Amino acid sequence: MVLSANEVQEHLRGVAAGLLTPFDDDLQIEHDKIEANAKSLYSDGIRTFLATANISEYHSLSQEERIAVAQSSIEALPEDACVLAGVGGSTSDAKELIHAYESIGADAMMIMPPDHSYLHEQGLLRYYEKLDDASDRPLVPYVRGFDPSVEYLKQLTQIDGVAGIKYALKDPVKLGHGVDAGDDDVVWVDGLAEPFAVSFWAEGAEGFSAGVSNFRPEVGLELFDALSAGKWERARKIRNACLPFQNFRDETGEDNEIEAAISIPAVKEGLELSGLHGGQVREPIRPLSPSDENRAKELYSQLEKDLERLRITGAVQ
Repeated sequence: MVLSANEVQEHLRGVAAGLLTPFDDDLQIEHDKIEANAKSLYSDGIRTFLATANISEYHSLSQEERIAVAQSSIEALPEDACVLAGVGGSTSDAKELIHAYESIGADAMMIMPPDHSYLHEQGLLRYYEKLDDASDRPLVPYVRGFDPSVEYLKQLTQIDGVAGIKYALKDPVKLGHGVDAGDDDVVWVDGLAEPFAVSFWAEGAEGFSAGVSNFRPEVGLELFDALSAGKWERARKIRNACLPFQNFRDETGEDNEIEAAISIPAVKEGLELSGLHGGQVREPIRPLSPSDENRAKELYSQLEKDLERLRITGAVQ
């Protein structure tokens, strides 16, 4: 049984954890480990899951693999969990994924950031409208990698099937303008994880995607509770505890000048350190270097100490 649009929106008002794709040493998908991670996160209180997302290495998966990964995620979780499946690429490829995801019970479609070299705001809006026409499930467009106008954000909220917007621009002021200009029945989600949760919440976000909460879910659940209760000092302290590891994710790694190149292998290392499953990464991503792996371990240890100081010791639910 899939969730209704209203139920999906209620789940967006929470912490959305990404389900990473563990690969073995031959870079084949380990579906049993996807299922184990999903079940563990659910038991710790997470109810909203992003399958075949950026953090799942969406662009390194074939269409068939995306469908299989989404199916493993959906089948591992109880019916009250919400699974958003990533959709992108050409209009025809995106429709193909939507129809496949519908057949396996995805609750909503997260429309991936456009990876086209050239974009037009009206062309993007037509793209979302065509995907909406092709699906009876809610859509959650992911705004990242380009700098749209407030008018574009407003028009995006007016597409019938758009239930939420995952906003991942480092511009809280534009978020606030978009929230004010857009339709009230759309849920805005912080797509930049814990570091921006406090500022984005003040501008109208009602949920956030996980960063360190992908492997320490109690962090995100405690942060969400603090924000919901207006406990700003508590929220800032939890946010600050996340910053060292999250800032590490933004680094280039060795022999490279592209920012955030180690973001996914850093989270996979966090999964391994917390007793979950990270696995290998596929090209064009590279594994952590030995020195970066040591830094990840040091930062994880620091995170544990900070959580202990904040008395965040386990799942909220």
